[in-house]
Amino acid sequence: MKKGFLTLILAGSLMSAGAENALTGTKFTDNWSVGINAGVTQPLAHPYSIGENIRPQVGVELYKQFTPVFKTGVEFNAGINTTGIYGNRGVRTAFDHANLNLLGGLNLMNLFGGYKGSPRVFEIEALGGIGVGHVFGCKDADGSMAHKNYMTSKFGLNLGFNIGKAKQFTLAVKPAIVYNIEGRSQSNNAVAFNSNKANFELMAGLAYHFKTSNGTHHFTYARLYDQNEIDGLNDKINNLRGELDGKDNDLKAANNRINDLNNEVERLKNRKPNEVRVVETVTQQTRSMESVVTFRQGKSTVDNAQLPNVERVATYLNNHKDATVIIRGFASPEGSQEVNERIAKARAEAVKDILVKRYRINASRIDAQGNGVGDMFSEPDWNRVSICTIDDKEK
Repeated sequence: MKKGFLTLILAGSLMSAGAENALTGTKFTDNWSVGINAGVTQPLAHPYSIGENIRPQVGVELYKQFTPVFKTGVEFNAGINTTGIYGNRGVRTAFDHANLNLLGGLNLMNLFGGYKGSPRVFEIEALGGIGVGHVFGCKDADGSMAHKNYMTSKFGLNLGFNIGKAKQFTLAVKPAIVYNIEGRSQSNNAVAFNSNKANFELMAGLAYHFKTSNGTHHFTYARLYDQNEIDGLNDKINNLRGELDGKDNDLKAANNRINDLNNEVERLKNRKPNEVRVVETVTQQTRSMESVVTFRQGKSTVDNAQLPNVERVATYLNNHKDATVIIRGFASPEGSQEVNERIAKARAEAVKDILVKRYRINASRIDAQGNGVGDMFSEPDWNRVSICTIDDKEK
């Protein structure tokens, strides 16, 4: 049984290894969970029958999911003393026994069906490992009180339902068998799996999965690029920057034209009475400028390479005191709507934060908006941006 379990662990690790490079949320601090358990335990040893000497049991657990298939962790369970008897010896404590296990687990659904990028609603896990058992306050054969320690081995299943909008909780039914694997006497210390020295557990548990570095509570897949794709994207970005520079030149030309018109208006105002009267209406002039700040996947931090695009906005606002700016943050379509909306808003706020703190722009002149998933560009990854639009109206 042990060899078979180890073989399954190895198979799960190998099957998930090929996909690890494409997964996000694989840091050591990612994919931890903590849970509570409650249920009953029943000795399998003769002469007990089903339901006889059954007792309540409670416990806690802590697990680390290393891949979508394999996890490891610790469980601690303690049986509540309801009869004063354990193993035909008197027990006088609130808890009659406890068991601490180091366990490994395989997600059978992901092992045989593959991981699809998010947990299934229903999943089956196989668990196994070793631990230490303890009996509290036993009355020994000579009538003295003693505490008993012994080695254990646990094998079981987790029949889990992933609940919550983000699937951050797992509600599970957990049948298992816990063996006392020590020899029957001091002269026989060989490991033994004997049903007469085992308990059957039936527990129910609720586990919470902590948020990972990718913004979800589980592994997700990221699109992989080869160097040619990256070079192509960089070329397109450089082309877009060139187009922006061209628009800056157009804006300068338009501003010069506005200045010429304003000078002409002043000249007409100051004309002599005998000059021909010319009536001219000057409408409100509007200056506008856009600056694009790009972001890495899943990030809302402005890279140093993008700071010149933020400084362009700050320089214009400092030179035009009546100008304001609207910052619209966008996300690419990976992940859930909730995560994309949060990242889009965070990207807009990140640019605003630099304008306020580094360049001393009054926050009242900045409107930071999160616009969710962007659709400005045909390539989804190009939509991880904050677009800064200057609004400068002169009367």
